[in-house]
Amino acid sequence: MAGGNERSMRALKEVWKRAENSLCADCGKPDPDWASSTLGVFICLSCSGIHRNIPSISKVKSLKMDHWDDAQVQFLAKHGNAVTKATYEAHIPIYYYQPTYNDCQVLREQWIRAKYERKEFTEPGKQLPYSDGVKEGILWKRGRDNGQFLPRKFLLSEREGCLKYFTKQDAKEPKINVKIDVINATFQPEKIGNPNGLQITYLKDNKTRNIFVYHESGKEVVDWFNAIRSVQFHYLKVAFPIASDNEIKNRLTRNFLKEGYMEKTGPKQREAFKKRWFTLDHRRLMYFKDPLDAFAKGEVFVGSRENGYSVQKGLPSGTQGNFSWHYGITIVTPDREYLFTCETETDQQEWIKAFTSIINQAMTPQEYAIEAYFKFKS
Repeated sequence: MAGGNERSMRALKEVWKRAENSLCADCGKPDPDWASSTLGVFICLSCSGIHRNIPSISKVKSLKMDHWDDAQVQFLAKHGNAVTKATYEAHIPIYYYQPTYNDCQVLREQWIRAKYERKEFTEPGKQLPYSDGVKEGILWKRGRDNGQFLPRKFLLSEREGCLKYFTKQDAKEPKINVKIDVINATFQPEKIGNPNGLQITYLKDNKTRNIFVYHESGKEVVDWFNAIRSVQFHYLKVAFPIASDNEIKNRLTRNFLKEGYMEKTGPKQREAFKKRWFTLDHRRLMYFKDPLDAFAKGEVFVGSRENGYSVQKGLPSGTQGNFSWHYGITIVTPDREYLFTCETETDQQEWIKAFTSIINQAMTPQEYAIEAYFKFKS
């Protein structure tokens, strides 16, 4: 009996160490140490918890702590991540957002359920709830002034190329009508205080406007998210006919590079530093009095190194403004320096890393136009 166990363990380790099984099949996290004995995929601990919630589809076991019999090991050897992905991920729409281990729970759970439970990607041309080019329904939206979440009707239309929302079910005119190409959407469960919280941002008069929504159903809110990406993708295909699908995919919704509190001072650098919530959305650094404000109190354009932008650790000597946090950052632009302080050294390092990643990228023609607007405004 002991010999059989040793033989099974050796065989299991052989399958486990295959290159195809070195990343979680669902989120890409390195070194997965769990597996599904019914699907044949190697997964991480976090994704195994999601699998455990769909026991009719997936039975999960630890590769280190649980016993695997010969038949189960043979099943893993016959399948594995590559074979299983070839079945369950055969026809993923290019615009569909495939989450990673850095993404929130609702995105990862609905991705796993879409693959294995609903089998959305196993057949070509399958009608999907986010691929119709139109979506209408109720989302709970946070009021701009009172902070209350109230049900609002939203309408997304590929034909009109826009997203609308209405304050009343029978309203004929929308409260907002936003072109699809200026919209971004990113999941913000912690900031919104709901596991299905979604932040929709759009440009209005070249200023960023935030809308915070959620839906009780995780599936529904993720369907809205992918419907926005679908409509954006088809809109951009028409607008940029020579661009490749991957180029267009990279222009769809994006996560913010970094968010969190810092202190800032004014342009004279003698004012007291004030605590603000900062969001770095590619080259736009926005700051808010409250993380859930609809509009930023101000925005800073972060250009490229070759155009005179840089980030420096610390504050200039002789900085006079009073500040309570002591980990400084200086953003140098062609026109002025912006001074910030962070509460911890870790925050300082993470912000500098985020700023550096942007400053090291060359600017696009569109970004030169945005830079010109910021200079004109200032």
